[in-house]
Amino acid sequence: MEWKRSGARDGDPAYSAEESLEELAELARTAGAEVAERVLQARQAPAAATLIGSGKIQEVKALARGLGAELILFDHELTPVQQRNLEKQLEARVLDRTQLILDIFASRARTREGQLQVELAQLNYLLPRLTGRGVEMSRLGGGIGTRGPGETQLETDRRRIGRRIRHIREQLEKVRSSRARQRGKRGGVPVDTVALAGYTNAGKSTLFNALTSARVVESARLFATLDPTLRALELPSRRRVLLSDTVGFIRGLPTTVVEAFRATLEEVREAALILHVVDVASPHRREQARQVEQVLAEIGARDKPRLLVLNKTDLLDPADRAARVEVERREWPEGVVVAVSAKTGDGLDGLREMVDASPALEPVTEARFRFDLRDGDKISFLHEHARVLETRYTEDGVEVLAAVTESVRRRLR
Repeated sequence: MEWKRSGARDGDPAYSAEESLEELAELARTAGAEVAERVLQARQAPAAATLIGSGKIQEVKALARGLGAELILFDHELTPVQQRNLEKQLEARVLDRTQLILDIFASRARTREGQLQVELAQLNYLLPRLTGRGVEMSRLGGGIGTRGPGETQLETDRRRIGRRIRHIREQLEKVRSSRARQRGKRGGVPVDTVALAGYTNAGKSTLFNALTSARVVESARLFATLDPTLRALELPSRRRVLLSDTVGFIRGLPTTVVEAFRATLEEVREAALILHVVDVASPHRREQARQVEQVLAEIGARDKPRLLVLNKTDLLDPADRAARVEVERREWPEGVVVAVSAKTGDGLDGLREMVDASPALEPVTEARFRFDLRDGDKISFLHEHARVLETRYTEDGVEVLAAVTESVRRRLR
């Protein structure tokens, strides 16, 4: 939608109306739909009852019938009244952008935690839309917008949905408590956590796999990764950190989603360092980065140290690559920028070194250790968790000079 009154499109002014529709089309394809046609309308102001005008409704209705389209998507969050009126007048199912994103999440959740979080987001979104639609909604099933809890919860009344929401929140609170206990156990032998954050399809999962040799799903589709994953990452100093990969962000991420995924996003909030991954080849990289920063602020991670990772440098023309990276380096407020290609591996060694040198992580200092010859397990532990600089055998035992973290020193002590 584009409002003539303000001269700006509804939504984000950094995106043209056509570009916004293209992102909606990509979301639809990700959900398994086939895009038949796109329609754009410019109005002085949105219509309160239907968002679009009566003439445009008739145009869309005729177009949908001619194409045999069963579903009409709106790149705008519809009010319950608008959605009901549109479905009645268009005589077709109507979904908005938020419902489409929730449907994609429902199809991607694999763990019990992920499924609970998606269900909570769906129920919170559906609750105000139940009025006057109980009979109609109970007949829906299958397809976009009705995956997951949609098939069972749409037939329930507000009271049952309210009970279900409370139950899910209790379950997610247990998940949150479990994560806190796990972090507490890690505190016995402190291991810093480094979290990946970025706009969906910025290449986070590909980077995660390249750094940790994991097998997280990689896909060009949006929201390919939904459930959080933690893997150990060894840095040049031989110390290990935990690298966390979780759901990607997107422009206008529904507040119901952000709220539901707080348990998962706590891994980002509690991380010592955030790697903000940006698709450097995207024409909207600045705005996408701003959207990610906005969500990070919403979950309480505004002040977390971060490192900007310009990914997908392999998609840039070699002649323009250095200039593009230099521009982004000047624009990034904290000035800590590294350019990589997770696909080819270019720049990954530099990324590991920058993470290793980050003041956000536990500092590494040189220390000299003296071991008895019988302390083979301690010497092995030191070699595994530190960078050994010198080893000298004496009559009394072994002296080792190593670059270690304070936590490793405490563990050996």
